[in-house]
Amino acid sequence: MHKVAIIQEAPYVLDKIRTIKKAAELINSVAAQGAKLIVFPEAFIPGYPAWIWRLRPGGDWTTNEELHVRLLKNSVDLSSDDLKPMLEAAKDNDVTVVCGINERDNLNSQATIFNAVITINGQGKIINNHRKLMPTNPERMVWGMGDGHGLNVLDTPVGKIGSLICWESYMPLARYSLYAQGLEIYIAPTYDSGEAWVGTMQHIAREAKCWVLSCGVALERKDLPKDFPKLDELYPIDEEWINPGGSLIVSPSGEIISGPLSKEKGYLIADIDVELAASSKRALDVAGHYARPDIFTLQVDKSRQSSTYFKNNS
Repeated sequence: MHKVAIIQEAPYVLDKIRTIKKAAELINSVAAQGAKLIVFPEAFIPGYPAWIWRLRPGGDWTTNEELHVRLLKNSVDLSSDDLKPMLEAAKDNDVTVVCGINERDNLNSQATIFNAVITINGQGKIINNHRKLMPTNPERMVWGMGDGHGLNVLDTPVGKIGSLICWESYMPLARYSLYAQGLEIYIAPTYDSGEAWVGTMQHIAREAKCWVLSCGVALERKDLPKDFPKLDELYPIDEEWINPGGSLIVSPSGEIISGPLSKEKGYLIADIDVELAASSKRALDVAGHYARPDIFTLQVDKSRQSSTYFKNNS
């Protein structure tokens, strides 16, 4: 049995320094309770840009630009020491941490933001960085498109883990690329929630015969900075919740063992039997005896296209 934790707390929106410090404190807190795998929400640092669902691309140009500049300045540069407090917390507690970030590309123009999820090991090292392949709908006003270099399953002390972000869970080939690597724990940082999303998480658990950890964004109006532009217009004072969270843990049989945690801040901690991810495949193994490789093949381009394009084509 391994203890896992899903963090459903709000960041200090548009403030990466305070958010990273808070993340380190949360790592220390749940690690003290025995958690060995700790998961944070989508774009936790410095917060999911929820305003994109309310602002018009053209009509609200000035507000969009003001918020984007603040987001860019507070996005994480992985070539810097931005994440040092979190890396040290992971190392001090010997835990694996999966966290959603806004990543500022440190190559090429240094001005593109990616929706990324990073994995930190127990030695305090970043061992994977997956960038969201296709930003959803208005997310494309904020984030660039990722590539396949982060579509990896990682062998950790807790089990073999892999991550897809939010609606990447609706991309069958992306999911399968993880299944085929022996995935045992599917991690889904997400802004989505509700019955349809819960059903998707249960389907993936049954399909892959793996554990599913879905980590939702819990965001209230009070979590936004006081100098947030057009605050009362975009988020009326009587509107408390911007996004409810909805984090949950699902077993390989599709049974919900914890959550959903809705309209509530906190965390889910549970013991999981990772070996069930193998024994449950006796009847159905979609990347094994059900795969029919004589009929179907999958090719995944794992080159870092977004970082090498200009070098290769200059």
